[in-house]
Amino acid sequence: MTTGLVVLAGGIGKRIGRPFPKQFLLLGGKPLIVHVLEKARAIDEIERVVITCPEAHLEATRELIANHRLGAKFECILGGASRQESVYNGLVALGDMDSVLIHEAVRPLITVDTFRTLMDAPDENVMYGIPIAFTVIKGHAYVEGLLDRDELVNVQLPQKFGLAKLRAAHEAARRDDAAFTEDAGLFFHYAGEPVRILPGSHENIKITVPTDTVTAEAIYADLLGRSS
Repeated sequence: MTTGLVVLAGGIGKRIGRPFPKQFLLLGGKPLIVHVLEKARAIDEIERVVITCPEAHLEATRELIANHRLGAKFECILGGASRQESVYNGLVALGDMDSVLIHEAVRPLITVDTFRTLMDAPDENVMYGIPIAFTVIKGHAYVEGLLDRDELVNVQLPQKFGLAKLRAAHEAARRDDAAFTEDAGLFFHYAGEPVRILPGSHENIKITVPTDTVTAEAIYADLLGRSS
């Protein structure tokens, strides 16, 4: 069983109010993306890592890989105009590997154990999710309907899929010009196969808005304290 990892690094820093991509923000003095890549380096079973990023940041990302001496299994490629297209580019770059993990550069608090639990799950297709802790409704300018939060799951990455099946699902979505914001939904829609949901972690946050960086620093400091 061969396993590859696609790391999505397509952020441009707009929502977080910075003139550079979020993946280059520092957490504990280290770029967010490096936190992710170092975890992948520690797992020998992840044989190849493809990082997708915009053309303007290809060289900076490659320099980070070199400066942190991450190794030959890391490759930076051009991403797409959307997250979905970037995932597809990563899947194509990984070729005929058996299994693929999908993760984001801006989820820096991922742990080696979280990756390993996903990889060791007997199901071929697996995601992490956490319960919705707040009330949700359907609507835009006005309320349009009610949603039962007990039937909803907050999607987390990383996710795992059979690579060939996920690539086929992406190709079907491309033919339909259909847009999805993550891969479990896309895969379920087009492959029609079950996707196991494992319990996620509230520590595995995505850096999206400025307050997320404050939360991440607090979690990171707590994790360091627990490991010392």
